[in-house]
Amino acid sequence: MGDMRVPLLSIAIFALLWTLVAWLAASPATLPTPWTVARLGLAELASGELLFHLSATLARTLAAFVIAMTIGAVIGLAMGTNRAANAWGDPWLIGLLNLPALVTIVLCYIWIGLTEVAAIAAVAINKIPLVATQMREGARALDPALDDMARAFGMSRRAKMRHIVLPQLAPHFAASGRTGIALIWKIVLVVEFLGRSNGVGFMIHQYFQLFDVARVLVYAISFVIVMLAVEALALQPWERRATRWRLR
Repeated sequence: MGDMRVPLLSIAIFALLWTLVAWLAASPATLPTPWTVARLGLAELASGELLFHLSATLARTLAAFVIAMTIGAVIGLAMGTNRAANAWGDPWLIGLLNLPALVTIVLCYIWIGLTEVAAIAAVAINKIPLVATQMREGARALDPALDDMARAFGMSRRAKMRHIVLPQLAPHFAASGRTGIALIWKIVLVVEFLGRSNGVGFMIHQYFQLFDVARVLVYAISFVIVMLAVEALALQPWERRATRWRLR
């Protein structure tokens, strides 16, 4: 319970500050109070609309996350362990890192169409170079002494990967995952805002056109709450497990 006190107190302070600002603004249309947003959120939840659109956004986020982490990790490991691969791939990596997400989204929609494939591809393409960069640095930091030890003991390639390489790369993979999920869901919202017919981004776009600030906040905060739960229940335990060997 002691560990939960600080986060709960922090949330309470945020709610109080929000209430104070809303009171000073004295304009519910500009900034509604937290309880107004909570009441509307419960109504959207009861109608099933909130769960439907949250599920659509989560599905796109998960698909893009798995694709980006898998491809990015393979590319990063190859570039970090092979000089030729790094020399050939570095210009591509730098170019993709500096390509604006909005450009990628627009091009995917033009080339592929306003489809789920285009939406997920646009998000994954934006995240792959970031994962590759982090995993490349992790591969470069592999301890050569451990590699020599593996050779001396005649470890197979599979055993070496499992017991020597992957434990050293796990913290970098975990860091990529934590930063990746935060970036991916934000890009997913932009993708939905621009070209999907469901999802949190689509609903924010719809209520933005109606100047309905309260419902914009309902959908934005609802997804933030979901991602905080994912962070606390999945990503943080994953990171602790990945880095526990360093603390021994």
